[in-house]
Amino acid sequence: MLRQLPLKGLTRDALTGLKGLACDGPRPRLRSTAAVLTTMTALAATSIIADPSVAEPFSAQPCALQRTDAHHSEGLDTWNAAYPRPSRALDAVMVFLSFPDAPPRTTPAELAADHFPATSDFFDRASYGRFTLRPHPLQRWLRMPKPSTAYAIQRDWSAAHRAAYLRDALATADREVDFSRYDIVYFVADPDAPGVDSDATKVVNLDVPLRADGTDIRRVVTVFENHPPDRLVLAHETGHVFDLPDLYHRPMDGKGDWDTYVGDWDLMGSQFGLAPDLFAWHKWKLGWLEPRQVACVRGGGATRLTLETLGAHPATTAYANAGGEGGAAGAPVFGQGDGVKLAVVRTGVDRALAFEARGTTGNDSATCTQGVLVYRVQSGAESGGGPVEVVDAHPRTEACWEDSVYPPLADAPVALGESFTVPGENVRVEVEGRTPSGAWTVEITSG
Repeated sequence: MLRQLPLKGLTRDALTGLKGLACDGPRPRLRSTAAVLTTMTALAATSIIADPSVAEPFSAQPCALQRTDAHHSEGLDTWNAAYPRPSRALDAVMVFLSFPDAPPRTTPAELAADHFPATSDFFDRASYGRFTLRPHPLQRWLRMPKPSTAYAIQRDWSAAHRAAYLRDALATADREVDFSRYDIVYFVADPDAPGVDSDATKVVNLDVPLRADGTDIRRVVTVFENHPPDRLVLAHETGHVFDLPDLYHRPMDGKGDWDTYVGDWDLMGSQFGLAPDLFAWHKWKLGWLEPRQVACVRGGGATRLTLETLGAHPATTAYANAGGEGGAAGAPVFGQGDGVKLAVVRTGVDRALAFEARGTTGNDSATCTQGVLVYRVQSGAESGGGPVEVVDAHPRTEACWEDSVYPPLADAPVALGESFTVPGENVRVEVEGRTPSGAWTVEITSG
């Protein structure tokens, strides 16, 4: 059971005001003004942590940027052990919270179906089957001790109200949940309660973890989504649980375009993107790419390589017949999707250029353009501060105006037969052709 809940996990400062609270967002629900004015979700990871220095060795490749103290750093030479690594199956509990001021109009089963299997399917495709997210939804509502309006839930939620909500939610859930069985915790509020604001969906990270059932709870996903919810919203929030940053840009005055950094090209920028698959850099960080699938391009000349489309799923391993073209009997034969998916040019101590092929496969099936996408990575940039920025190979044009979250970047990839020199860098990429399997043959010249 959760012992000494009011003081054991949350510090006195946390309970009264969550001292040191910092936000990666949130962003408004309005779409880019360059696109159709429809509502969007507010996605933000709320942090009250100073990232611990604990780390596990991960990648020794020369183009792997070093992890820094930046929140959700894009460095990937080590893994921050304070976060669960999605390199194995992880179990997530979904706790459904109702309030005394509003009888629920939906069932837990209906709300669970809003998010699953869509969220698990997204990660299965993104990880090429290397990671499984297993949801465990409770079958009934658990009632919070106070009315929904008592917590003043909103996008810019006060620290004191957030602490009160989290404290009561944990106390309520602990009577029903053995937290030692789960890697991820989702608290899902009744969407029809009068005090629930769907813009308040966040990940709450705790500097001092809560202790329940012999296990540490370092972060909780607080879900306040409408029914039905915004597309892929839980996948975005779960990405924060895996130490991925927000990639959208928050204007200082809260107005203007929020998708200027990456546009449609990664779920952590916008869950409404036409091509929301995670960048190859993120797949490398999460352990979903093998070392042989990352090409470190050195300066001093041209490098030719073949890039598999990011969303192409490896074919099921087959075994060649004795004497067959695939080799000796029993030798594995790998198919489309097993080749190089990321090329990297190191451009500084904490900077790199990344190249990957994007097309209408996997999570990117709705993309309206395809080609080789180029983006800058900075390991020292904070979440929400531009740790990744897509480089537009066609800065004078835009595409997919009716559907894209940011049309100026919708046609960012270098298309077949084109060449492009990255502004400010002595790096050039030429897309030479396609293979019979659909991979992209490219030449990258650096230095």
